[in-house]
Amino acid sequence: MNDEVLFNELTELAERLGISVRNENIGTEDSSGCGGLCRLEGKYLLILNSKATPEEKNQVMIKALKQFDLGVLYVKPFVRELIEGYTEF
Repeated sequence: MNDEVLFNELTELAERLGISVRNENIGTEDSSGCGGLCRLEGKYLLILNSKATPEEKNQVMIKALKQFDLGVLYVKPFVRELIEGYTEF
C-alpha cells in the first residue's frame, strides 16, 4: 500500500474519532520533530510537520491512534493491523 493511500485512511479514521488533523510548519533548522497528538481546549488535535515525509506522518498518526479505543468503530483490517501491531522503538 502506498503512503498516500494509508495517510488518507488514517486521516479519515482520526476524523471519525473527533481528532482534527493539521499539517503545520513546526520545525526549525535544528528540529526533527514530525508532530504529535495534543489536547487544545478539550479537543484532540493531531499536528503533523508539513516537512515530514509521508512515511513519518503515517507513523505519527499510527502512534496517536493507538491511544484510542477502536473497538466501537469499523476500521479496515489492514489499518487495524498496523495500529494494533505498532510498537515504538
